Amino acid sequence: MRSLRGCAVRAAAIVCVLMLTSCAGMAPDSGAPPVTFAVARQAFDAAGRLSVRRGDEGFSASFRWHHKAGHDEIDLAAPTGQVIARLYGSPSEASVQTADGRVQTAPDWAALTARSLEWPLPVEGLAFWIQGIPRPDAAFTVEPGAAAEPSVLRQDGWTIVYLAFAADHEGVSRPTRMMLSYPDVEVRLVVDTWQ
Repeated sequence: MRSLRGCAVRAAAIVCVLMLTSCAGMAPDSGAPPVTFAVARQAFDAAGRLSVRRGDEGFSASFRWHHKAGHDEIDLAAPTGQVIARLYGSPSEASVQTADGRVQTAPDWAALTARSLEWPLPVEGLAFWIQGIPRPDAAFTVEPGAAAEPSVLRQDGWTIVYLAFAADHEGVSRPTRMMLSYPDVEVRLVVDTWQ
């Protein structure tokens, strides 16, 4: 059985990848209006909750994600509010610091998550998927929902199911609940605040 610390490090890496940012293929016409993607924000602050499940292992935490072009900072906290991991990423390095002060560093998010999780998580897509839009310059398919928002987005081997949207402080519709899945991995994400 793996230790809680090991699960926390793996979960932290997932969140970074989770919480760290074309060719379009549309699903067959279902009678729903075509999808209208919001404009990607180059910077945002988001906070919420997540749960990750891989095989028999699971993890839940709250998160705060500060994103700006080329730089991400993510704090993961236990239900008690204690920060259990801090994640940092830039074009030249990605790192995670756990509550006990240990730091793991890698040249990029893919290398950090491959080492921590034993599989690479597509961090570059997350900053876009959390906004309800596909990563630019990569093939994707989308299924429209009842409104103009996407219902299901598939990109980079991941399936992102959008369960709810709400207007942010600028009146732009952004996802508030979503489920991301990849073979043997499921991430549920709830965004409580957008700034």
